[in-house]
Amino acid sequence: MKKITFLLCLMLVSLGYAQTDLETFEGPAPTIAVANATTGTAANIVANPDASVGSGNESATVLEFITGDAGDPWQQAELTFQGDYLDLTPGISSTMTIDVYSMEAFDVLVRVTNGVVSSTDGTGVADSAADAIHGGTGWETLTFDFDDPQDTQGPGLGIYGKIFIFNLWDANDSGSGAGTWACNPFGAPSEACPATTRYYDNLNGVSGGIPETCSDGQLNNGEVEIDCGGPNCSACPNPPAAAPTTPPNRAAADVISVYSNAYATAPTDGFQTFGGAVVSEIDYSGNTIQAVTTPDNGSGLQYQYFGVSPQFLDLSLMSNMHIDFYFEGTITDVDTVILVIAQYSDGTNIQKTFNLNTLAAGTWHEMDFAFADFNLNATNARDEIQQVIVQVAGPNGSQVGPLYFDNLYFHNNQVLSTESFETTEFRAYPNPTNGNWNISGKSIITSVAVYDILGKQVINMAPIANEAAIDASSLNSGIYFARIEGVNGSKTIKLIKE
Repeated sequence: MKKITFLLCLMLVSLGYAQTDLETFEGPAPTIAVANATTGTAANIVANPDASVGSGNESATVLEFITGDAGDPWQQAELTFQGDYLDLTPGISSTMTIDVYSMEAFDVLVRVTNGVVSSTDGTGVADSAADAIHGGTGWETLTFDFDDPQDTQGPGLGIYGKIFIFNLWDANDSGSGAGTWACNPFGAPSEACPATTRYYDNLNGVSGGIPETCSDGQLNNGEVEIDCGGPNCSACPNPPAAAPTTPPNRAAADVISVYSNAYATAPTDGFQTFGGAVVSEIDYSGNTIQAVTTPDNGSGLQYQYFGVSPQFLDLSLMSNMHIDFYFEGTITDVDTVILVIAQYSDGTNIQKTFNLNTLAAGTWHEMDFAFADFNLNATNARDEIQQVIVQVAGPNGSQVGPLYFDNLYFHNNQVLSTESFETTEFRAYPNPTNGNWNISGKSIITSVAVYDILGKQVINMAPIANEAAIDASSLNSGIYFARIEGVNGSKTIKLIKE
């Protein structure tokens, strides 16, 4: 009864750790190479030398390994598993099988490397090696037992992602005990290493889960690109193919821009990241966008307006906020959001949040909202904005990235028509100037309003004439915008004071 119980337990263990084909050479080609090579050493995937019925292996393609006769006995073929690893964890398995073809008897040594304790523990383990004897009868299935280690290696201790195959090993004809190398290139001519050609197929063993390899700088284990994509790593970066839609024409007095190539940006006295966010800029033919990676809950960036002149951003004449953003991947946390915040000098905020879980990835979202639709303090005066913050937030350490954004600005919902630009002709001269700008037009000029770069009106006049002079003597050096109204339309002109 004890013997029956023991055999039953042994069968259950065997069923629990069934062996499977780790590489058959029939699908996508694995990564193969040679090492310790000499003239003639080669490893290739080729047609099966004997795929006939009853041969023992009817596969179409196999691994061919050739050794040269001028080299060392430890010429080796190297193969990296492209699927699961070989599991040689003690108590799980100690063996693997390989189909080997040769018409001459010889001894095979295989060595496993690139090992770790388990797929969840990246601690490395020592290499292991095992050998087997081939009888020279064509295709034979050889078993390699890593509990009987060879070549001064220890037994298998974990899961292994790479295997070396050697044609020139000597198992001392017994297949047990310590073997040695089959030839000596430094000895007498009779001991020289021979040229050999052997074939290998159907590497079979207990499969182990693939360890995390998404930071090793190699294209392996099904990755689409190095360290990304495939079954185990995060999706590869998929940045926008182009910049978002160009914003409409707006007069300088009708927009305050934080980040955009379409409008003059308000000077900032600081740009900061927080929460480990990493920010870079991507250029699309002169239109730049921001790329933001946010590794943790609350990461983001902020533009500061503490010390510019005039101090603070004045949004009191603005009614809307605009931002274009694009994100990658799948958002799994329903509460993950992007927040755009304008923070007042008294510490209160106006704030708009966007739930990315409800939006599509991989496309531009061009968002424009009235302050009345903001989530917080939408009715505040908005005349002393200290910071504009782009932040990603979500519970439990959720993250988003890369996130891309462009055209972050505030405006009063006024758009200059194309017709106005086509039918109205005004010009300013001299420009730049250190005194006056002269404005002239083909139609009557009804009003001229000059704004600084922050959108504050600094001059207002009503010439009711075809020409007008703007006195710039009291203005500081810098960039200004003149909005000129005429009987046939309006136009905005950039002015420079030296």
